Amino acid sequence: MDVFEAVQTVLAVRQYQDKPVSQQTVMKIVEAAHLTASSMNLQPWHFVVVQERAALQELGTLVKTGPYIAQAPLAIAVAVERDSKFAISDASRAVQSMILVAWADGVGSNWAGFGGLEEARKLLAIPDQFDVLAVIAFGYPAGPVGKGKKTRKPLREVVSKERYGQPFI
Repeated sequence: MDVFEAVQTVLAVRQYQDKPVSQQTVMKIVEAAHLTASSMNLQPWHFVVVQERAALQELGTLVKTGPYIAQAPLAIAVAVERDSKFAISDASRAVQSMILVAWADGVGSNWAGFGGLEEARKLLAIPDQFDVLAVIAFGYPAGPVGKGKKTRKPLREVVSKERYGQPFI
């Protein structure tokens, strides 16, 4: 799958097969985050790969917006350096890289969190100088996902040319 096709078809997945994500795919997902562009190459992030069932179940209770993490075979916590002004932007790009690479390998995912993850930080023994930005659940979709069936506003409503309000197309 090429990158544009992945962007076109990726959808949030919150139900997963009871099947581990292949180690090869886990490595690709992690490497995608690692290789993501970073402002001034500061890389103000740390990624914690979670595959132990008990830890996933506990994360599912701690991350209020992601109870489905408890059933996922894989989750990656994305920690950001608290004092970095680039951390949220850089780590958000890394999250999207992970999601797209996973999707291209047939693995669905969903971003959970974006604040309020102090208990997840403690569970994963992430040092105090970091905040947990998100926990991304990954797994093979439990059912058909409907690739490419996205409802979006028309392009003319969200894109302008040269100045806001000038028709792009």
